[in-house]
Amino acid sequence: MHIQHSMQLKPFNTLNLDATASHYVKIHHTQDILDALAFAKSEQLNVLILSGGSNMLLPEHIHALVMHMDIQGIEQLSEDATSVTLKVGAGQVWHDFVLWTTTQKLYGLQNLALIPGLVGASPVQNIGAYGVEVGEFIESVHVYDRDQQQFCSISAQDCQFAYRHSIFKDQPNRYIITHVTFKLLKHTALKLNYGDLKAAVGDDQTAENLQQQVIQIRQSKLPNPAEYPNVGSFFKNPVISAQQFDQITQQYPNLPHYPQPNEQVKIAAGWLIDQAGWKGKQLGAVGMFHKQALVLVNYAEATLADVQQTYRAVQHDVLSRFGILLEPEPVLFDDTGLIRAHQPVG
Repeated sequence: MHIQHSMQLKPFNTLNLDATASHYVKIHHTQDILDALAFAKSEQLNVLILSGGSNMLLPEHIHALVMHMDIQGIEQLSEDATSVTLKVGAGQVWHDFVLWTTTQKLYGLQNLALIPGLVGASPVQNIGAYGVEVGEFIESVHVYDRDQQQFCSISAQDCQFAYRHSIFKDQPNRYIITHVTFKLLKHTALKLNYGDLKAAVGDDQTAENLQQQVIQIRQSKLPNPAEYPNVGSFFKNPVISAQQFDQITQQYPNLPHYPQPNEQVKIAAGWLIDQAGWKGKQLGAVGMFHKQALVLVNYAEATLADVQQTYRAVQHDVLSRFGILLEPEPVLFDDTGLIRAHQPVG
């Protein structure tokens, strides 16, 4: 284990925020986790787990031990007539893993192609796109439980997966994810719930074409973080009551929406932001992307304060117009490496 000091994290967060960690270590093996935690305890440091850096907001200075996950490997655990079960290292690049599953004729994750980040982060947010959530294909998540001080496996049911949510968000400082076990299908079962995806796939309803169309749609709407630093979708799509939805659609009948259980409706945050006049609009170095209003972009050398000023202004305008408070997706960290709640907008 090699601890580095005053480590610049700018290359490791996709929003390209200037952030320096007092202590940094790369985690290649599970033993590295134990060694790193022992070091953090001896130095009285908090621990910040860094994955692909695609869903985090970092301050300029972080006095903590940043543990950068890089556990690799794909291991087949079992196979039956309909499925294959794989154990995948937390450090595997998510998109590369999705592409690999398709080449291996394993199905289920194709709708989630081109989502940035690493495999280990996928259960935390229960990443989802085009009608599929990763939790549908997770068998278990392998973790180091800092409370119990042991490695263990958490079943998918106990992960409490919900929309952009899991037990790992409820207890962010407890679990360090080392591997994720997926149960993937040997036969295609395409999900084409979203209109633009169904139209793009057309008559060629194969998993390979579905994956390619997802990639092309995402590339057409979402900026490449290497060119326009961003964290993907910045806000969650709000889930509101059917009654509130009916009230809004009296004035805005074209509001994109997706029925949910329990008489609730999911509505498109990007549409709300666009209607509030923020698509393509900037506040200094930060703005909402001109092709997709849901994506916040660092156009220059923005600080965390710049980012917060912009997204809070977006929240304020959407709240004023629609009575809906947008919830940011990225995780906010303070200068001691701890996760903090986003401040409410009144």
